[in-house]
Amino acid sequence: MSNRETPFHHKALALLKPGPFRRYIIGSAISDTGTWMQVMAQGWVVSALTNKAIVLGMVNFAAGLPTLALTMIGGSAADRYDKRKILIATQVVQIALAIILGWLVMAGRIHIWHVVVLAALLGIAIAFEMPAISALVPELVRRDQIATAVAMDRSIFHGSRLVGPSLAGLFVGWWGAASAFFANAFSFLALIVALVSLPKRPIGTKEEEEQRRSGIMEGFRYVASERTVLAMIALVALTTIFVFPVISVMLPLYVRNVLQLGPREMGWLMATSGTGAFFGSLGLLSVARERRLKFMSGNVLAVAAGVFSMSRSHSFALTACSMGVLAIALSMNFGLANTIVQEHAPAHLRGRVSAVFGLSFFGLMPIAGLIVTGFSDLVGMRTALAVASIIYGTGAFSILTMAGRHVCDHPVSPVPEPEIASVA
Repeated sequence: MSNRETPFHHKALALLKPGPFRRYIIGSAISDTGTWMQVMAQGWVVSALTNKAIVLGMVNFAAGLPTLALTMIGGSAADRYDKRKILIATQVVQIALAIILGWLVMAGRIHIWHVVVLAALLGIAIAFEMPAISALVPELVRRDQIATAVAMDRSIFHGSRLVGPSLAGLFVGWWGAASAFFANAFSFLALIVALVSLPKRPIGTKEEEEQRRSGIMEGFRYVASERTVLAMIALVALTTIFVFPVISVMLPLYVRNVLQLGPREMGWLMATSGTGAFFGSLGLLSVARERRLKFMSGNVLAVAAGVFSMSRSHSFALTACSMGVLAIALSMNFGLANTIVQEHAPAHLRGRVSAVFGLSFFGLMPIAGLIVTGFSDLVGMRTALAVASIIYGTGAFSILTMAGRHVCDHPVSPVPEPEIASVA
């Protein structure tokens, strides 16, 4: 039976057999749950320190600026050096930052400037973590398994949003916000253990290793020359600017000031969003290549409708439904875009191409956070959401129209993939 004919659940189960990918995905699930606990707790702490959406944007800007500046260097490092060692180092840094934040909150000494400085340090770690981990996943499987592996990785990431925010809401209510930061610090140990157990990347030919050491600009040149990859990066960039600030940066103030609800309801909204994202990422496993364009177009419509609905909502129920639909569509489109990019990227450039892809999200997020939050303070949050939904929908449909059927093409890699070590 060919890979195309194999049911998607069989392909997923095949990847969960004992081996490097399973060890990675278990460690990632635990670590991601802790990360989402901290995201929720930090947003709630900061929203208690300020009433201005622009301040939330400034925290996001502080985290994103180093990421914007250093991601391509991180991508180049991921191609040249051992990704496992890079990732272990970034996990250790994030453990330290989570402990510091937890102690400041527990001691009652937390101020906005603390959050901003620590966010900037976190941004440096993310600049090296993001391209390394994006490029690592395809190396743990065969080329014909990349789409399934990326979908499962996204499923775990978004599935952790089902547990993380809900747990954080309970932790904050029972033991205070500091407990969520300490739980996150502890969760990184699981991923470190998994990374230590992974096999080293197989050494390629002399030519392939020289290509890995080529300059940062090679990643940009490749993206510029590939119409399909460029379209996917543009789509993610547009989503980052007009949608993600709505559901991440401004959510604490939206819950507190617009809906007039508390931390537990915010945790449930984040969990609802995580539920949608989880099912959306699972849906990636069953999207046939020839139907990708139709799915992505439908998801664009759902995202625009979800954001617009939030701009009109006055109730928890409607907001939860809107965020659930929005999350399903966002997760599928982000996952499909990432899958298409990873399928097309040659092995020796995957770190740098992943870095360019990451820039369209992590790199633009700080700028987007300031633009949308500043606009929200100027015209009101409801108006800002409505305007963002219209601009996003129009722009995203234009990008997909230009990309056309190319998003369904079978990629042809100029460099063969190395064999995957089947280490149990």
